[in-house]
Amino acid sequence: MHLPLSRAIAPHLHLLDEVGSTNAELVARASSGEAQDFTVVVTTNQTAGRGRLDRVWVAPPGRTIAVSVLLSLPDLPLEKVGWMPLLAGLAMTRAVASLVDPPRVSLKWPNDVQVDGLKVSGLLTELLVSPRAVVIGAGLNLTMTAEELPTTAATSLTLVGADATDIVDRALAAYLGELRQLSDAYRGSGFDPEAGLRDQVVRVCGTIGQQVRVELPDGSMLRGVAEGIDSVGRLLVRDDSGVQPVAAGDVTHLRYE
Repeated sequence: MHLPLSRAIAPHLHLLDEVGSTNAELVARASSGEAQDFTVVVTTNQTAGRGRLDRVWVAPPGRTIAVSVLLSLPDLPLEKVGWMPLLAGLAMTRAVASLVDPPRVSLKWPNDVQVDGLKVSGLLTELLVSPRAVVIGAGLNLTMTAEELPTTAATSLTLVGADATDIVDRALAAYLGELRQLSDAYRGSGFDPEAGLRDQVVRVCGTIGQQVRVELPDGSMLRGVAEGIDSVGRLLVRDDSGVQPVAAGDVTHLRYE
């Protein structure tokens, strides 16, 4: 694959026939000084991918795309890091929406992308302290059949009507273009989410307004209504005791249970 559309957006793009984890590969390259801002590692055969909460991302070779992007952000304040997964999720949501007609795409906080409530993409963001950078990893189901999907809560682009022609390059280019535009705007605003990023995320976030169950990192459960996203990217959930900010957790939309 030559990926002309994608390489026009990201000249430092490395297409690998097979890799354990694109995130791990890019982190290693960045740590050794072999990667610069907006370096991209991509494959259609990731053999040891990880999702949030260390879940394994497994798919048949050639049916999905795994991509990791290095964003060099030396001036990014630590308190603004929480917006990076949401920014990446917004980029993927827009990319998927551009490939599906009509668009029925939403962002499940913090960084799962769904079509009609079914997961088509998941993202994982890792912070590098030295040099200060963020590696954004994403997996996107391209042409998986219903029988190949890992769960009934998942889908693929072709299953929801996307054209399979040149889908690797078109999907990757759509995502990279959105990610570059959004990350450049966030940098240009001085990393101020109130300069448009928060409103854009809220607009596509299908979690807001839902009855949710959140499994928190300590194993406890929170149930309530997701009411919004605060200034540092936390999900605001109202339960019987008031509004609880959630920085990390596994969210279930209870209407889908």
